[in-house]
Amino acid sequence: MCAVRVDHHPVDHDGAVARLRRSYTAVPVGEPVRLAKRTSNLFRPRSAPRAPGLDVGGLTGVLAVDPVARTADVQGMCTYEDLVDATLPHGLMPLVVPQLRTITLGGAVTGLGIESTSFRNGLPHESVLEMDVLTGAGEIVTARPEGEQADLFAAFPNSLGSLGYATRLRIELQPVRRFVALRNVRFTRLEALADALAEITATRSWAGEAVDVMDGVMFSPGEAYLVLGSFTDDALPASDYTGQDIYYRSLRRRTHDVLTAYDYLWRWDTDWFWCSAAFGVQHPVLRRVWPARWRRSDVYHRLVRLEHRHGVAARIDRLRGQPARERVVQDVEVPLERTAEFLRWFARTVGMTPVWLCPLRLREPSGPGSARAWPLYPLRAGQNYVNIGFWGSVPIVEGAADGDVNRAIERMVSELGGHKSLYSDAYYDRESFDRLYGGAIWRAVKDRYDPDHRLTGLYEKAVARA
Repeated sequence: MCAVRVDHHPVDHDGAVARLRRSYTAVPVGEPVRLAKRTSNLFRPRSAPRAPGLDVGGLTGVLAVDPVARTADVQGMCTYEDLVDATLPHGLMPLVVPQLRTITLGGAVTGLGIESTSFRNGLPHESVLEMDVLTGAGEIVTARPEGEQADLFAAFPNSLGSLGYATRLRIELQPVRRFVALRNVRFTRLEALADALAEITATRSWAGEAVDVMDGVMFSPGEAYLVLGSFTDDALPASDYTGQDIYYRSLRRRTHDVLTAYDYLWRWDTDWFWCSAAFGVQHPVLRRVWPARWRRSDVYHRLVRLEHRHGVAARIDRLRGQPARERVVQDVEVPLERTAEFLRWFARTVGMTPVWLCPLRLREPSGPGSARAWPLYPLRAGQNYVNIGFWGSVPIVEGAADGDVNRAIERMVSELGGHKSLYSDAYYDRESFDRLYGGAIWRAVKDRYDPDHRLTGLYEKAVARA
């Protein structure tokens, strides 16, 4: 592909791919092959690399937006923040925009992503039309749903870089309006909330009004909210949650709200959902002096990495006589009909609130029953799920071990027929992992595209923290 332009910014894609391949060749045989990137949205600790990483510095842009075909050609390391900046001027957005600005398109496809359009558009990889992948053999192949590399196309989602790295992806786009009008609907019974999710997913409407986007928050089993949004061009006064106001708190005090489309897409990023409270950023005094440019998920993530490295807060807790804490940072998919059961178990067993609720269903682009199978994250076609996200830590009780709470969550999710995302800590034994995450198919694709196994394996990445 020759150099192309988007909004008059040249992108030398061929040169960037050439540098990537040279950096791959420079990694000594036997050393782990990793990306040389400064930011990450992973919560899995990893062993320190011994060899230089892959040069992906030139793979961060949008190559082209086609407003007629409603597609975009995007480099693999392009963040959704930059991708949205390129598509919104055309009145378009990706079919699914994960909630944090610095998640990359390649990362969301190989590591999964989700957001409030997922009840109708599935997951980000389901909008990919084709992708160029640097394989473990050092080759660039173009994978499509059909054809010679269809096996790689199907196995790439949730492979976490164990099968290769996407250098270019062509994705579908959808129209978006200037504003999103929101209704915050309160539920005091989780069964009623689940019934509403089923109805909205089936009809894409609620109380006679269209629903284009949908997610929710549970503050307790007796207080949960669905946030139902409709795209609109009506010029309405819009709220601003990038300043003193905090978005998730508004769900309890407002039944209706309006955000610009841009602010809606990043509504969770300013306070990292509610996790900015851990840094004091939600305190009114500190919030006034904390620069707005630092109210971003990637800043908070860097602070977390510093704590993991130096353990300052953990040492302070020990000096105060506080128990050690277990990190519980997870997103799990539970079948809709078992969601109330899981949420009550979670509230009783873990006790962490709030939790995020995001319904999803595999996309059916050609009508009912046509959803594609994705073997490394085998959600069932036609099944409604709810992604439940919870991010924090809990005290390690006397007699328990670090990881026990996460292991209990893994067991419960499996018992209920669900799946767990692998961006954070995982504790499965290899046999269970292979059964849940398509181990046999992964190995067949691995042997074809990475015959020398130069890329770290999926289990090694997700569980062994390699």
